[in-house]
Amino acid sequence: MITDVHSHLFRHSHDLGEPFTSDSARAHAGEVDLTVTWDEYAATCPPGTRTIVVGGKARRSGLWVDDTAVADYTARHPDRLIGYLSLDPTQPGWQDELRYGHQELGLRGIKLMPMYAGFDPAAEEYDELYTYAERHGLPLLVHTGTTFVSAAPLEWAMPRHLDAVAIRHPELRMVLAHLSHPFEGECIAVIRKHPHVYADISALHYRPFQLWHSLRLVQDYGVWDKLLFGSDYPFTTVDASVAGLREIAAIPGIPGLPPLDPEAVEALIHRPSLDLLGLAD
Repeated sequence: MITDVHSHLFRHSHDLGEPFTSDSARAHAGEVDLTVTWDEYAATCPPGTRTIVVGGKARRSGLWVDDTAVADYTARHPDRLIGYLSLDPTQPGWQDELRYGHQELGLRGIKLMPMYAGFDPAAEEYDELYTYAERHGLPLLVHTGTTFVSAAPLEWAMPRHLDAVAIRHPELRMVLAHLSHPFEGECIAVIRKHPHVYADISALHYRPFQLWHSLRLVQDYGVWDKLLFGSDYPFTTVDASVAGLREIAAIPGIPGLPPLDPEAVEALIHRPSLDLLGLAD
């Protein structure tokens, strides 16, 4: 079975505003319709795929998906979908949104977008958030790495900041999105240190050289077991991500260096991520 730990719910006209919309169009050579439907998602992944669905909240960047939309979407397919709430802790009322999303809507994890929202995730003022998540077993999916949004400060996308969070909250399960590209080496250093900190490989397969190089670092550091499969749908799909990983695993490698371990790549594709994140039924 495949578990996709990183998929989105967007209702295009409802959830996306400026500058996200115009910066997305600039980065993708034209406006992209990011509207998500279950039928379209399900058609691009193997039967039985389990999927974590996130929205996203970042007022600074023009992104705001109401948690009730995620709860409604995932409730239609509870055997396949697990919903996360989202928080922008720069905005008033986030503590109430946290409790409502968890206790009333039954959402089972938290999506944070520090770069998009413009906050330092290591700041101790957010320890209330991390303590709540740690106490209630809510894993975090944290955006790390680059973006096309010009207003989003890259500094708050650096994986090193989550090292400080993991030191203060050692039982908190975290996934650093996108292997923090292009800061993969720093990401690997962080996930290697902490038993409950992982990275996903979502939205990386269409940069094949960079991904091959990053997975070679993963192999050299011996942290294959800390990588989780994710797609970043609708930016790409489960099927395309699996195919891209297998193509990279088949590359012979650089002369003098061994190739990627294809069995390790297959194990990544089929990793029981829900068990690792404490979300197994």
